[in-house]
Formats: sequence, C-alpha cells, structure tokens
Amino acid sequence: MKTISTLNEHDLIQTFELEQICHAIPWSKQTFLSNQGERYLNFKITIDNQIVGFCICQHVADEANLFNIAIHPDFRKQGLARELLNHLIDALITIKSPCPISTLWLEVRQSNSPAIELYHTLGFNQITVRKNYYPTTDGQQEDAIIMAYTLAL
Repeated sequence: MKTISTLNEHDLIQTFELEQICHAIPWSKQTFLSNQGERYLNFKITIDNQIVGFCICQHVADEANLFNIAIHPDFRKQGLARELLNHLIDALITIKSPCPISTLWLEVRQSNSPAIELYHTLGFNQITVRKNYYPTTDGQQEDAIIMAYTLAL
C-alpha cells in the first residue's frame, strides 16, 4: 500500500539514509536535521511501510522553497515524485496564516533533465539560472535552474 504523510522525527534516520543513496553529493546530517520544524512541510512517501521518497519544503511569509526531494532509485519512473509534489502543492494551498503561500520556488541542477521535465509538466516556470551553484563529484561547479510555481495571485 502506498501512502503520503508528514515526515516526523522517527523517520529522520531512514530518510537521511535515503538522502545518501539518492544524491551524488548528499546533504550533511546536520543540514538534513536542521531542515525540520514548524516552518517546514516535509513529507514522505511509503510503499508497504518502507519510505521510498521524501520532500523538504520551507515556507516563510507568502513563499515556499522546495529544498530537497528524493525517490529511491529502485522506485523511480513510477510517478512517485509527481504524487509527492502534487501533495506538497495541495498542502501549501491550504496555508492561510499568516498569509497564503503565493509561490513555490526550487533550484535544480541543469543536468537533471528528468526533474526539469517533471517540474515543467507540473506547471513550474524557469525564472533564471544561478551560475556555478552546485558542486560536482569531479570538483567542478554546475549551474542551477531557478523555477517557480504560482499557487495564488
């Protein structure tokens, strides 16, 4: 059975392990743990009680930032990231206090074509490019594409 629910403190060890599997240059444990709290909407997607993906999103004032999303390599290309993002967008739309969220922002590696395509199909628009933003495994830097999704006008 597949479910999407709030990522909680009991999930952090398993989701941090997933972070290590999913990203060539993963977040540090300190960074991962510091992206939790009341200003965050963090979700997990589970299949048969196994966490196979998560997203980390912070909201401040009328904006939200998707900081991290990961799906276990064995479960990719099944629409799970799309489901997780749609769930996040639906949750952001329900926030009314202190003000409604108007925009969801994200950064994505320029080389991550599958993610960029997914974001475009969900309605994200490319806003700009941030030069040399991401480190690479060979010691170089890679550009980030800044994208935005309008939730409310």
